[in-house]
Amino acid sequence: MTIVRHRKTLDHISSYVPAKSLQQIENELGLERIIRLAANENTNGCSPKVKEAIAENYNKIFLYPDGFCTELRSELSKLYNIEENKLIFGNGSFELLSLVAQAFINPGEESIIPEPSFGWYKVVTLAMNGSIVSLPLKSHSIDLDEVKDSITDRTKIIWLCNPNNPTGTFFNSEDLERFLREIPSRIVVVLDEAYYEFVTNDEYPNSINFVEKYPNIIILRTFSKVYGLASLRVGYGIAHPELIDLLNKIRLPINVNATAQVAALASLKDIDFKNACIKNNILGKEYYYKAFEELNLEYIPTETNFIMVNVERDSIEVVNDVLKRGISLRAGAEFGMPTWLRITIGRPDENQLVIEKLKEVLDIV
Repeated sequence: MTIVRHRKTLDHISSYVPAKSLQQIENELGLERIIRLAANENTNGCSPKVKEAIAENYNKIFLYPDGFCTELRSELSKLYNIEENKLIFGNGSFELLSLVAQAFINPGEESIIPEPSFGWYKVVTLAMNGSIVSLPLKSHSIDLDEVKDSITDRTKIIWLCNPNNPTGTFFNSEDLERFLREIPSRIVVVLDEAYYEFVTNDEYPNSINFVEKYPNIIILRTFSKVYGLASLRVGYGIAHPELIDLLNKIRLPINVNATAQVAALASLKDIDFKNACIKNNILGKEYYYKAFEELNLEYIPTETNFIMVNVERDSIEVVNDVLKRGISLRAGAEFGMPTWLRITIGRPDENQLVIEKLKEVLDIV
């Protein structure tokens, strides 16, 4: 059998292996229900207004979506007080990350990626025959000075997740502006702000203010987290119009489906739901901080909707033991943190159940 020749760069990329569905896990373990706190989803669901908007859109399913996301674009433009041509929309942030790599990375050019961080930065770099420069975090945080010192003539993109996934830490506005001021403007800086709505620290950057002054940055945000629309896959980028124009040249003409567009638009109009989710997250953080301190477990203070805790045991074994008790958590082993767990902050009853089951598994009285 003749094997079709493929691009050799694919030899360096592992196929994406999706997590088992809740139904699969429930069937395998014989459980009636699994609480999933492993994927940083919003367990409060989505706004009731979203459900209403989706229902009203049913009779338009036979129509192609608006390839320009006109209404959603207009609403976000008003929300952030920016020009509409500074926005681009994608089928989740995954697509936007891929577009950035396709638009800017030539073979052999470098991506600087702090680690651990979001894994797709590596995939999109390798897919374009780019080289990866990995930098370890310092005290679980991205060190912008070290990033700057790692720049070479081949550096093309710097991927910065802020707040960072999986550690939940962030860099502040002063450090970011100094960094942008001191690095070459030829380098694209991706500011992945998927969790920015959950940030409560006043020192967090208002990065949109930097777009005009530093036209080499692109800010990525999503409707998957605080708005609870993860299954609909809609994200967006904010950048200088010239950068947006380049990305639009390779964007699929119709990439965000109509249901996702109407849902995202409706979610923006329900401020009360968004605020309730943020309040729930703040209370959840405080609950976990107190619980971990009482259990004498090290944790990383977070500015996201998840928290990392050091259980001082093999994280994979702990995750499997907790899963048998009906809760899905994320093992830190895959992030190079073998004794840590990443726990999505859920509703109060879910958070309390996590602590209860962790006590059982860790044999803490």
